[in-house]
Amino acid sequence: MTPENSGRPLVLWGVGTSRTIRPHWALAELGLDYETRPILPRTGETKTPEFTALTARQKIPLLEDGDLKLTESAAIMTYLSDRYATDATALVPRTPKDRARCLEWCFFIVSELDATSLYVIRRHRDLAKAYGDAPAVCDAASTYFGQQMRSVERALGDGRAYLMGDHFTAADILMSSCLSWAGRYGVPMATTARDYNARVTARPAFALATARNAPPAPSLGATP
Repeated sequence: MTPENSGRPLVLWGVGTSRTIRPHWALAELGLDYETRPILPRTGETKTPEFTALTARQKIPLLEDGDLKLTESAAIMTYLSDRYATDATALVPRTPKDRARCLEWCFFIVSELDATSLYVIRRHRDLAKAYGDAPAVCDAASTYFGQQMRSVERALGDGRAYLMGDHFTAADILMSSCLSWAGRYGVPMATTARDYNARVTARPAFALATARNAPPAPSLGATP
């Protein structure tokens, strides 16, 4: 499917992170053609004049759709769904109540699971040289993640396939990215959540997104 944007291709900047895979996955679910700019964080690539002209935040992912320049993975997925999806493929439902419920999940995941829990661990473990090594903070963030997952486990406990029931949405992309991220950090999670993530990541679009989100191979002679 080719987007109707005056002949200019969709362009997605950013690969290699739990946040960049989200718009790649949304684009794959919607069957949209797009170009990838495979830049990485903390390599200097987000601080170039070219990229800074697109966003002063110097953060990935970033979507270009004609004159639109959009950051924040949840916002990008919402836009793509609103702009290009059909009622059947919408990643954010179009009826007011279902849309509100989906966005409630999205805001919860981004604020409580990603920013308040997992990114705290990343800052004080992976990026300890920049932000300080803080094992107690990481342990507290892991515990908080588990506490916040209670609402997720309760929702999935009724046997639903996805957070919104039978319909896959942007909330599932956000949730799965966080569950996979938590798994890499060894954060404990219930069997219900692990089974859900296995089910979601078995979708064909996830494999396509994973391939597009892979960092470029290092050049010959590059320092590992």
